[in-house]
Amino acid sequence: MLGKKKKIIILTGMVALLVLTGVLNVVLNMTASNPSSDVNAGTTYTDFFSAYRTDRTSSREQSMLYYDEIIASTESSAEAKSEAETAKLSLTASMETELVLESLIKSLGFEDAVVTSTTENINVIVKCDEMTGTQAAQILEIIVTETETNATNVRIIPTE
Repeated sequence: MLGKKKKIIILTGMVALLVLTGVLNVVLNMTASNPSSDVNAGTTYTDFFSAYRTDRTSSREQSMLYYDEIIASTESSAEAKSEAETAKLSLTASMETELVLESLIKSLGFEDAVVTSTTENINVIVKCDEMTGTQAAQILEIIVTETETNATNVRIIPTE
């Protein structure tokens, strides 16, 4: 058994370590919240459109890898492989459609645009200060023509 003196020394050391941990935590939090010490202080953060595209690309790459694993797996059933191939083709078609729509919308003179499509709806987020009715009609015409989607299932959202 440890003597009383050793127990006091160990307990004092633990308390000192606990105090040191608290002090370091406060100092590091103050340093992290101080913008002048931020390593990224000179970096311009990406806007919504770039961030969205990055997230969308990452998510789709993960989905493609998932489908590829199912297709390549010897343990997957023929039905699972077929479903994965169908889903992969559908995702690829959706990616191509969104890219074409975004390019066509930008060709109208908008600075940037993001298109998202689901089985029923298409959402368009357009970077502009103000959108006129004519501009919205042009975007709607592009989407309806290219996708054969009903106009009531299209949502156009202007944003800065």
